[in-house]
Amino acid sequence: MQKSSIKYILKLSIPIFFANLAVPLVGIIDTSLMGNLEELSYLSATSIAANLFSMIFWSFGFLRMGTVGMVSNAFGQNNFQEITNILLRNLLFVLFLSLSLIILQNFILLLSLKIFSLSNDTSELFKQYFKIRIYSAPGELTIYIITGLFVGLQKTKISSLAVGIFSILNIILSIIFVTKYDLNIKGVAYGTLISAAVTSLIFLVYTFWYLNKISIINIDIKKLLNIKRVKEIFNINFNIFVRTILLTFSFLWFTYLGSQIGEKFVAANAILINLVFLSAFILDAYAFSTEGIVGYSLGKKDFKLFKSIIKNSFILSSITGLIISILYLIIHEKIIFLMTDIYTIRILSLDYSIWLIIIPFISSFCFQFDGIFIGASQTKELKNAMIFSVFLYLIISLILVNYFSNTGIWISLCIFMILRALSLFYYLDRIYLRFKK
Repeated sequence: MQKSSIKYILKLSIPIFFANLAVPLVGIIDTSLMGNLEELSYLSATSIAANLFSMIFWSFGFLRMGTVGMVSNAFGQNNFQEITNILLRNLLFVLFLSLSLIILQNFILLLSLKIFSLSNDTSELFKQYFKIRIYSAPGELTIYIITGLFVGLQKTKISSLAVGIFSILNIILSIIFVTKYDLNIKGVAYGTLISAAVTSLIFLVYTFWYLNKISIINIDIKKLLNIKRVKEIFNINFNIFVRTILLTFSFLWFTYLGSQIGEKFVAANAILINLVFLSAFILDAYAFSTEGIVGYSLGKKDFKLFKSIIKNSFILSSITGLIISILYLIIHEKIIFLMTDIYTIRILSLDYSIWLIIIPFISSFCFQFDGIFIGASQTKELKNAMIFSVFLYLIISLILVNYFSNTGIWISLCIFMILRALSLFYYLDRIYLRFKK
């Protein structure tokens, strides 16, 4: 299978591109809905609470990423029974993790309130959002598994449809609950909860139907709970878990540093970081397609396909990152003004908008390296690279924020993106060696 051209990458990436576009739009819409209310506390509470849940759920991103690497490798070997076993094992993980989060919700809530310096009004709104959103865990984590499986099978239209429906339904429900029923911050939380539950149930049924269609599902408990396979999955998932915890912590740290300067900086940074996330999800389309093809090429031992995909995906990703940066340069003011009516937040956001323009191109490289290593299931290297990058990021950010205040926060974030790319580039030869075995 020598579909190594740019056309092949685009075929897989375009559906993901449109689906990923919808994901940060949820954050943008939620921010806009709260940003246009009179009280700043609504915007601050939503921004911090949403970032917290991003950290929590992204921490379990191994459910998607680990699934992609293992499924794509099994797909390359035409081992469809193992694909079913991978799905079932990871769904058991989802059940365990979801119940754990719900049981520990009060502890997580109290810890979160201690970390952030919030006013009484903002704290109360934060609690309202948290106590609703936490119950979306089973649905949101199940969607991770489903998208990972279909990316691994190179059926990106299906995975994209799942993400797209979840995001669009979330946006629609949030707008209805906030504007029609006046639920405010509860409305955006209920929007996420209901959309996650509906989407996960629909696509869970479809997934089992699809797998039974391509290969009769035969549930073998002995193979399902095979110690060697369970241990392998645990090691892969644990490394990704540590990596993702550190990555999401870095963005939580970003929010925390802003909160130490003042709530208005939290609000302004939230608007800009949501737009950064928008560019990240667009660029991740190439990383997602790369994941599936890299895993498949390793399963097939097709080194030519592997090299071609890496080269072409980097070309597409860097060009797209540059285009996004240019677009933000042209329209950033209009977007910011749409997201909030609060004059001080508008002006403050514009003061730091240069970083919105710089980051997309810089970050394109680290996203693409992530896709390569996830697809190859080289998760130990992902973990080690992230430990190195976050460690330096924390030191650099503490130094720069003292000298340059909020500007220092943004400079350190840019440096963090560069460190991630350079550290993974260092490990790239380890993937090449696997084709020689």
